Amino acid sequence: MKKTWLIAGSSLFIAMAIAALLVMVHPTLAGGAETKGSGAEVKVDNFTFGPDTLTVAVNSTVTWLNKDDIPHVIASNDGLFKSKALDTDQEYSYTFTKAGTYAYYCSIHPKMVGKIVVQ
Repeated sequence: MKKTWLIAGSSLFIAMAIAALLVMVHPTLAGGAETKGSGAEVKVDNFTFGPDTLTVAVNSTVTWLNKDDIPHVIASNDGLFKSKALDTDQEYSYTFTKAGTYAYYCSIHPKMVGKIVVQ
């Protein structure tokens, strides 16, 4: 019986360690918003930002990649950052150095909105 308990306990420990490693490698497996250390990507496609809300660490660089067939301009609501018009497969990056929530939109298509949460 003691041997069975030891095997079961070891198996549980190994399973928990693997789960912890998976979450560190790919945080979306934890069920929350995507979190990246130094960089993250937002895809612009079909008149949407994906993900529409992205959580990153302070000093992370976020890159918007336009996969749409038409141009888009990434602009923060507070005027902190603004890209040039991005054609298909062009990208724009911005590094967030302070914690906070940063709302943005496409200035060509104002109904396209997104949010970066910096922690």
